[in-house]
Amino acid sequence: MKRFSLRTLVASFAVLALAGAVGAQTFKVTTIPEEAATEQVRKFGPIVKYLESKLGMKVEFTPVNDYPAAVEALVNKQVDLVWFGGFTHVQANVRSGGKIIPIAQREEDTKFQSVFITKTNSGIKTLGDLKGKQVSFGSASSTSGHLMPRSFLLAASIDPDKDFKRVAYSGAHDATIASVVSGKVDAAALDITVWNKFVNEKKVDTSDVNVFYTTPGYFNYNWSVHADMPAATRDRLTKAILDIDANDALGKEILSLNRATKYVPTRPENYKGLETAARSAGLLK
Repeated sequence: MKRFSLRTLVASFAVLALAGAVGAQTFKVTTIPEEAATEQVRKFGPIVKYLESKLGMKVEFTPVNDYPAAVEALVNKQVDLVWFGGFTHVQANVRSGGKIIPIAQREEDTKFQSVFITKTNSGIKTLGDLKGKQVSFGSASSTSGHLMPRSFLLAASIDPDKDFKRVAYSGAHDATIASVVSGKVDAAALDITVWNKFVNEKKVDTSDVNVFYTTPGYFNYNWSVHADMPAATRDRLTKAILDIDANDALGKEILSLNRATKYVPTRPENYKGLETAARSAGLLK
């Protein structure tokens, strides 16, 4: 019978223990909280199921309370994958010293837009009409709900902090719509896809509240990972996301919930314009 030394047996047990640890590894996913936590869980549940099958490990989705928390979670490697807005991606990349990598975005994110909404009887027809009004953005860290609307306002020689009667921050796009519907503010800016979703689902009456200005296009949301993720894992993850197919039942559900036609590759250079806009608007030091 073949004999094993104590050293060999110890080494063998160590390998088995390591294999068990890898097998029990949990891949963690989160997102910026652009909508209520219940909606986040509903939206990202199917992609968690999909990634589990593609990565061969447990995948866990955990909502966070605010946009900065999503940034810190990836910077500190508390999660493996984050759905960022363009601005939160920039914030995370600056905060980490350039160690955040965007791997994929929706096709829609290559030409994203924001909308400004108001009550149809408000008399507000142009950006200039916002002077002296109460206006709401979403989160201060939102690309489509704050950074880019503010950037386009500044380009039109309108300074929200000086020209508006009051600037409010709702924290999320759905809350932004509610703030106009309820009359808490005169107008507001938000993500065009969330607005279209509310219109299509008849959650807002467009005879009462509607869009009066739509911005030019810009790059926005992406899936981001930390540069310390092993390259092989990053490649598998990227391929899995890019392979999500509308002709597959689960793929169709994922794309529908995330308001996407398909996911496409992206690269860091796509977000340089957002970084420049953020610095020009005084939102990034």
